Amino acid sequence: MSLNVSDRPRSIEWYREVLGLEPRSEPKQDDWPVFMGDQLALFQAATPAPDRDSETAGLRHFAFRVGADELERAQAHLGEQGVRFNSEDHGSARSVYFRDPDGNTIEITTYEV
Repeated sequence: MSLNVSDRPRSIEWYREVLGLEPRSEPKQDDWPVFMGDQLALFQAATPAPDRDSETAGLRHFAFRVGADELERAQAHLGEQGVRFNSEDHGSARSVYFRDPDGNTIEITTYEV
């Protein structure tokens, strides 16, 4: 997955501290990505994103599937980092939802219920 972000150094630090994703590349220009872990590429946005309602077309959220123990550790870590999150029990899955610095919603979920 790739995301345009408003402040790439801030986002690199946030994804490192909050999700433990380490940078795996060194971009030389804004239009080159910095790869964070194996899952995410961050690009410096050229213009601000327009406001949009949450149920319109576009990115709804992105999710990481983990085991039940990892979900518990993630909740503790988010709390330690001061990241506000919501927990939801979907019946067949349990999830936490939170936002990155640009307001993108991230889900950490487990189907081990």
